[in-house]
Amino acid sequence: MTLDFDLTDNSHRRYNPLTDSWVLVSPHRAKRPWLGQKETASRPNEPEFDEKCYLCPGNQRASGEINPQYSSTLIFPNDFPAVKLNQPELKNSGGSKSLKERFMKVQSVEGNCYVICFSPKHNLTLPLMPLGDVVNVVEAWTQLYLKLESEAKVEGKPYKYLQIFENKGTAMGCSNLHPHGQAWCLSTIPNEVENEFKAFAKYSDQHSSCLLGDYVALELEERERLVLENDSFIVVVPYWAVWPFETLLISKKQLHSLTDFSDKEKRDLATILKTLTIKYDNLFETSFPYSMGLHQAPLNATQEEKDTAWFHMHFYPPLLRSATVRKFLVGFELLGEPQRDLTAEQAAKRLVDLEGNTHYTEKL
Repeated sequence: MTLDFDLTDNSHRRYNPLTDSWVLVSPHRAKRPWLGQKETASRPNEPEFDEKCYLCPGNQRASGEINPQYSSTLIFPNDFPAVKLNQPELKNSGGSKSLKERFMKVQSVEGNCYVICFSPKHNLTLPLMPLGDVVNVVEAWTQLYLKLESEAKVEGKPYKYLQIFENKGTAMGCSNLHPHGQAWCLSTIPNEVENEFKAFAKYSDQHSSCLLGDYVALELEERERLVLENDSFIVVVPYWAVWPFETLLISKKQLHSLTDFSDKEKRDLATILKTLTIKYDNLFETSFPYSMGLHQAPLNATQEEKDTAWFHMHFYPPLLRSATVRKFLVGFELLGEPQRDLTAEQAAKRLVDLEGNTHYTEKL
């Protein structure tokens, strides 16, 4: 008797075309992933204003600067940036490479880093903010992109790529719970983004089409991993997801960067972001931690770079079975390859079944 291979029961690997890598899937280890520790629903108890918070309006930051009495979003240079401008020139020797130069390569990186306060209210997060305020966040991202693009073009600043991201929650290393994200502007393109650009170019050469465009079409046809959809964007648990409830937000048509967005597309992005993050919070009735980031075209992109880029966002949340049970990448995953028990399809169904309009705290 020949048995059919069952992706919901038999171990297998799934290919990630964005990074040319594989993830091991072991669905037989978690036949019922919703079992496990159940936490009591908690209501966030942070105050609307915290006099000790470095990011609240009117407060003094660690640098000594005083925050303005802002009422919407606020962007300011990071007081402790990971990169800086006007560094001394790094001189590398040419010609033949010694053993030291082969193995101990170094490259100068210049740039600037920014903090983006989403709201003046200390006790809010994206899912709890009014939709109009989330639209303001999207607009702030766009204006920062345009500002830095202009500074690179007009003033000659060495800006090449703007990485916008948010670390939400202490589980993701967030040291300040005030709703905020960051933006690091570098003179280089970061590894993860560069690898995606290479994958996009390779796919285009092989198939004469866009990787993410084809992937959107496939997910809309199959709908097994589709979590959310509106006129402009989809959210899926990608087929190759590593984290239990990892999602990928992708524009339906090729938008190279935020600067290509119409007003409707900005609102559609804000709407789907709010709905997704409400679902995340409702999953384990907690303020759901994650790392989230935007991938888009470089600043002042060439036509070739624009043809390659396709706007999308990654969400990497660590929670597995409850508000306190986390997924760790250890052991085999550090030494071999990433592994997951919950399939992408199972994770998507869990997220689809959750409310996205009503936050769990509204029912407490």
